[in-house]
This record gives sequence, structure tokens and C-alpha cells, in this order.
Amino acid sequence: MRSWSDFEAEAPDMAAAARRLFWIPGFGFGYLATVSRSGAPRIHPINIAIVDGRLVTFVVPSPKRDDLRRDGRFALHALSTETENDEVAITGRAVEHEHDTDLRALAVAAMPFDVPPEHHLFELQIGSVLWGAYATPPSFPPRYHRWPPRG
Repeated sequence: MRSWSDFEAEAPDMAAAARRLFWIPGFGFGYLATVSRSGAPRIHPINIAIVDGRLVTFVVPSPKRDDLRRDGRFALHALSTETENDEVAITGRAVEHEHDTDLRALAVAAMPFDVPPEHHLFELQIGSVLWGAYATPPSFPPRYHRWPPRG
């Protein structure tokens, strides 16, 4: 698994596309899929931030948090916006940073809302990224870019 800064250094164009899609003016937003105890997918809207070169999110005490603690696999998706026709999906493993007070302070400062102390900080470590670049106006199929590239 790699950090956001690793991904950004190795694939700057893809990282720029991901930033455009995940960052609505003022805050980061995406849809997080986790794996439930039964193995079924569970999807949730979340706020994200990039702090200290890491992609992070806060998760309330919930089944979503329990999913990430038990089986850290996730997928994070951003859809096109009014100004973007593309989409990005990031997969990887979430790592809880319960005792990292420095990282928590940076993440709290980066969020557009007050973060209650019971919210749990997770880093979304990146295993792969898929960027679907659509033509304007949108046409199918999109041009897909993968990181890391298939070898």
C-alpha cells in the first residue's frame, strides 16, 4: 500500500484529476465502499482530506468503522461534477490512527466541520487507482488510466 504523496509523485496527472473530482469547493467528498461482515459491500458518503501526504477521513462509531477495523479493504469513488466528465476510483486498505495526535490535529484542521472526539481517524492507503477520462461531451467508453500501470 502507498500513501497519497507516493501516488502523486508517480502519477501527477492522475492525482490532479482525482483532486479535481474529490474536492468540491471547500472540502473533499467521495463515496466509500467497505466490506460488511457478511461480505456484502456497504457504501457511504464521506469527507476526506490530504494531510502530511496522506489521504485521511474521520469515521463515526458505526458499522462502517467496524468494517474498516475488521477488514480494511475499501474503494473510494468520485463521480463527475458540473465541470468534470471523469470519474476516479481508489482501492486500498484503511489504517486507523487512534493514537497519532499530530496527524489527528492536522486532519481536524483540514476538515470543513468540527470533528467530535469520538470520530475515528483512518488513513486510506492506496493500492490502485482507476481514472476514467471521458471526452467532452461525454462519450463511451472512457479512456482508462491505471496506477500502478499494468505490467
